Amino acid sequence: MPHTAPSPAAYDAHLELWGIKKTFGAFVALKEISFQVRKGEMVCLLGPSGCGKTTALRIVAGLEDHDCGRVRIAGRDVSTMPVARRNVGLVFQSYALFPNLTAEENVTYGLAGRGMTRQARRDRAAALLEMVGLPQAGPQYPAQLSGGQQQRVALARAMALSPDVLLLDEPLSALDAKVRVHLRAEIKKLQRELGVTSILVTHDQEEAMTMADRILLMEGGRIVQDDVPDRLYDHPQTAFAAGFLGAMNFLPVHWDAAGETAKLGQVALRLPRQAARGEVGARAVLGIRPEDVTLLENGRSTGGEAANILEARVDFLEFRGALSRLRLVAEAGDSLARELFADVTARQARRMGLGQGSPVRLSLPPARLHLFAPADDAPAAPDGARA
Repeated sequence: MPHTAPSPAAYDAHLELWGIKKTFGAFVALKEISFQVRKGEMVCLLGPSGCGKTTALRIVAGLEDHDCGRVRIAGRDVSTMPVARRNVGLVFQSYALFPNLTAEENVTYGLAGRGMTRQARRDRAAALLEMVGLPQAGPQYPAQLSGGQQQRVALARAMALSPDVLLLDEPLSALDAKVRVHLRAEIKKLQRELGVTSILVTHDQEEAMTMADRILLMEGGRIVQDDVPDRLYDHPQTAFAAGFLGAMNFLPVHWDAAGETAKLGQVALRLPRQAARGEVGARAVLGIRPEDVTLLENGRSTGGEAANILEARVDFLEFRGALSRLRLVAEAGDSLARELFADVTARQARRMGLGQGSPVRLSLPPARLHLFAPADDAPAAPDGARA
């Protein structure tokens, strides 16, 4: 069976949402979601636009009211408290820095009413700017800083009040690719060192996989899977989860009489034992990731014993540096051609002389196959990979 995350009750919760529902007129943005975050954990709300992830974050912050349910932070019920009393730090996509204030003044902006002397505030700002790698930026204005530097200042400002929860709303999406990769590692390192409980909202799967301790995958106002990144990737519970996180080939199949194989055209495919369920002859959807499709060389698999062998040809080869993605058209003993994708090393592609039209034999390793109910069939076309 697919992995199921531990019950929320198993966590020493620092942040708790229970039965949160939110509607905007006739539109239901959140359908009574519940989750917990333990102290020092970074949880990512991941999903497509409109799934409710930003609404959930705004409800935690107090920027949005909810219709029912409750929010608790550090043991306090903050459901009806204003933003100022919740002790949360906010980092937005747009940085939201005051352009007429220096980096130091932006960081200390919220400290003025905390009974700190001016020198204590300046010392706090200097320590935080050094912590985010900007020790010399104090006297500079936002317009004098790069996008990545501005986001670091925004992060320092959010941490200035020692928040109980740090909320990051698409914090890196406005930055270029190289800066994003560098800054996400820095934010994660800083979050771990400080031990601050954090919620990250993003639609970027790679960002979620690299930064989060746990991912809550959302669709249509609901949490559809709650798991750590590697298990969410390796054990998706629905076709939506499989297709949203990474790429997945989807193939429609039928059960055969044995119950432990599935028919793809005229080919019987062996399945992992835990996937063998359902009625004989019933429709299902088989999934396999492109990196798990194995090309046979000299009749043998590079990964060991070959199983579930199909004849195919290369329809297109996309060079991606160290890897190449192949679009394959596979035959299954009937009149239908089935499209699927395979990732191979550039070295293997050169060694096999692969190019458009090249014939290949491929193996679909049983242990790497996933089986989904037909209601979960995500692709618009009956076959194919969702990238």
